[in-house]
Amino acid sequence: MIISSQLKSLLGKRVLITSGPTWVSIDPMRVISNRASGELGRKIAHALSRAGAHVTVLEGPVTHPLKAQKIQVKKFYFYKELAALLKIELKKKYDVVIHNAAVSDYQLKQPFNSKLDSNQRTLTLKLVPTEKLINTLKTLAPKTFLVGFKLEDFKNEQNVIAETKKLITNTHCDLVVANTLKGGYKAYLLNQQAQIQNTSHSRAQLTKNLVLALRKNLCADSSILSRKKSAR
Repeated sequence: MIISSQLKSLLGKRVLITSGPTWVSIDPMRVISNRASGELGRKIAHALSRAGAHVTVLEGPVTHPLKAQKIQVKKFYFYKELAALLKIELKKKYDVVIHNAAVSDYQLKQPFNSKLDSNQRTLTLKLVPTEKLINTLKTLAPKTFLVGFKLEDFKNEQNVIAETKKLITNTHCDLVVANTLKGGYKAYLLNQQAQIQNTSHSRAQLTKNLVLALRKNLCADSSILSRKKSAR
């Protein structure tokens, strides 16, 4: 991807991206996970790095880890590890946080302390909801521009808007990417008013649209700040 001069405003911007799945323990050997590959997170990280941003990626247990000289990667495996990393990283005053990781929605109420016997004919696991990490990000870093992701089988654009409004109310995201895999990949990019800005039909197209949206928003903020300073 060739980065044009239009994206120069991302030079020096500090971006934190979460990517990949999280694990929660069943016993000392077994975990519950999900099928997130981290592919989209890698694409976004590379694109923003090429646009001049300083990128840090918190990457879960993926099959193909991100490897790039200019991108700092910090690994996690378990839900609790990601939660702890976010608390540490968000003290560093990032300009943008892109929360793309597929975070576990449930965990065992009480993980087993020893390896379960594999000869059991049935096994019942009692699950309880995990804390929604994205709900805490603006509390930890109120001035950070937050991009959230929502994966659903959206029925139509009205459904996309309705579901995104709920997410924005809870998280105060500045942008939301609403993904669906129903009928092929599709991603809607919505602003803080839950208005659809554009629609992408591939991860590559979404990456380009997201980088352009960040450039537009961050550039606008910089222009307003410059005008305020000039008026003093």
